[in-house]
Amino acid sequence: MAYVSMGEAHRRITEYLNRFCDAVSYQDSSMLCRLLSFSSNSPSLLSLADALNVFQDASSLIRQSDKFSEYGEILAHLFRSLQSYRVGNLVEAYLAFEKFANAFVQEFRNWESAWALEALYVVCYEVRILAEKADKELTSNGKSPEKLKAAGSLLMKVFGVLAGKGPKRVGALYVTCQLFKTYFKLGTVNLCRSVIRSIETARIFDFEEFPRRDKVTYMYYTGRLEVFNENFPAADTKLSYALQHCNPKRERNIRMILKYLIPVKLSLGVIPKDELLQKYNLHEYMNVVQALRKGDLRLLRHALQEHEDRFLRSGVYLVLEKLELQVYQRLMKKIYIIQKLSDPARAHQLKLEVIAKALRWLEIDMDLDEVECIMTILIYKNLVKGYLAHKSKVVVLSKQDPFPKLNGKPVGS
Repeated sequence: MAYVSMGEAHRRITEYLNRFCDAVSYQDSSMLCRLLSFSSNSPSLLSLADALNVFQDASSLIRQSDKFSEYGEILAHLFRSLQSYRVGNLVEAYLAFEKFANAFVQEFRNWESAWALEALYVVCYEVRILAEKADKELTSNGKSPEKLKAAGSLLMKVFGVLAGKGPKRVGALYVTCQLFKTYFKLGTVNLCRSVIRSIETARIFDFEEFPRRDKVTYMYYTGRLEVFNENFPAADTKLSYALQHCNPKRERNIRMILKYLIPVKLSLGVIPKDELLQKYNLHEYMNVVQALRKGDLRLLRHALQEHEDRFLRSGVYLVLEKLELQVYQRLMKKIYIIQKLSDPARAHQLKLEVIAKALRWLEIDMDLDEVECIMTILIYKNLVKGYLAHKSKVVVLSKQDPFPKLNGKPVGS
């Protein structure tokens, strides 16, 4: 930190106080956003923090002027947070920022118009980010991380302020998305349900009036929830909406959406093109897709094993594992096509021993009872039309469409 004289520190603090008060007086939301964006690490905020740590008594400056003292509670907590943030005391920074946020939300509640909505977004974002950083500090010191949970409670309070009639209600979806990010980080996604009900059932909200950015984020997270619940048609609808409306220049966001949409599409029998996987660097799905195309169970299992950690972190491992049934279906179809060329009259009769040999060729050893069990499941799930002749150990396929396509429906529906 460069040397800062007492006079220079006084000047910097007074300048910030004037800019803050002017931003509120003239309802300059963009200016207010810049003044509150801690995580941007802007030079002006860092220099203010240095000044605060030199001057040490900014509260006296606030009290000396009626102009400043009107927002005294807000500014005092904000300054304490910035001081702690600058010296790396993130827990204290969060605690002070939480007090600032509560005071700011109360002031926002009193403002009739929604002019400060973007500034409120900054406050909601910063409180979540600061809480995450504070929890990391607590964990590194062997203490229980609890600040992100507290941030979630604060965000729910903000949601309550916005969930009413009037122009401020359009901010409710942004806060909802911040809540989603908080709950997903905490592993308490069940808490998303109450917020979703408020957004989707309350008559005061019209989804189309929300900003596109927030609608995309909302659909992304609710789509992920549907993936966890294995409601693939709903997940497909929500994630597809997010993809279609996402800014095409935001390739990172598109990749995040596709990480979940691709397993959903595969589960519904829709196979993406290799060009899509390559364009968005989704190479972990390349062999999964090839396995489905070829009916290669060994390749699918190898792909799942190779990228197990990544798929588990994303929460899609079990979804991909269940693709085995579709791979079995394609393997059977390949056997059927080969048999149809060599013995057309008996193409619809597949011996279990032939299927077992094909699996052994893929280095998957199964006895006939295990193969019979798999075939029974395929027939039950409507991936194969036909029946099992148990005594003769033969699968008798229907002569009409023996391998039905999913056509966008989940397996077994």
